[in-house]
Amino acid sequence: MSRNPERNDRKSGQKPTRKPPSRGGAGDASPASKGGPDRGGWNPNPPAKAFSTSAPRSGASAGRGKVDADGFVWGRHPVLAALANPARKGMGRLLATADRAAEIEREALAHGHAIEVIELQALERMLPAGAVHQGLAFKVQPLEGVSLDDLADPADGIIVMLDQLTDPQNVGAIFRSALAFGARGIVVQDRHSPALAGALAKASAGATERLPCARVTNLSRALERLADLGWRAVGLDGASEETLETTLDHRPTVLVLGSEGDGLRRLVAEHCDALARIPMPGGFQSLNVSNAAAIALYEAGKKQRSLA
Repeated sequence: MSRNPERNDRKSGQKPTRKPPSRGGAGDASPASKGGPDRGGWNPNPPAKAFSTSAPRSGASAGRGKVDADGFVWGRHPVLAALANPARKGMGRLLATADRAAEIEREALAHGHAIEVIELQALERMLPAGAVHQGLAFKVQPLEGVSLDDLADPADGIIVMLDQLTDPQNVGAIFRSALAFGARGIVVQDRHSPALAGALAKASAGATERLPCARVTNLSRALERLADLGWRAVGLDGASEETLETTLDHRPTVLVLGSEGDGLRRLVAEHCDALARIPMPGGFQSLNVSNAAAIALYEAGKKQRSLA
């Protein structure tokens, strides 16, 4: 409906009258409020943002409103992993439907967190549309990550570095694979990576709560520091003449993966000790970055075990 009264009154021929602005009442719009290494319990997420703890709006006319996905972890595995993380003790707001609340109490999975029973529809209004929450959500403030030196010193094993990957599903899947294949942790650039919550935490199946993550300002300088600590960086590049099998060895390895569209940036690639591709004999030279990460992690781990 147009907000221009002249347009609405053209058929009547009457000159529209303008009402004086309201000085209060239910129709007034108000400004939105502003929100602000032990693998079992560390601080994985970016700097804290304030969040509202107000109860969800009720009624069909309330609508979903703006959802702060970065302030939530949802789904059974991600929420239970967050509850079990000692770094989150005494934090957050645990929301559960009645059946899930009974399960958590029966199996002692709350780890000291109070359970707030909530109706299914009210919970869904608090989360993004289509969120597969399984009757559980945990509203939390993000936690800080570990430092690069804490993650990488002493040099041993495998670290994954993500060069401006922004898709939460891919990043979450990489966390899941990195944890499964025994990686030391993940390195991301602070300004160009999604928060470790919401859809990302769901895709990770709880791995973001258990795998250390270092957020750095500059990846090239981070690679220089890792080299000083004894790490060898291998970047994945589909155009490389070398394959992963011939490039990887037993030394502590940083696997560097580029963004979904552009791959590794030039300066990041130049700071890698080697670039390698994953052979694809099927003739279809396209692989999702999270799948590529899983293959690279498997190959790197196998090479280190066989040549150690």
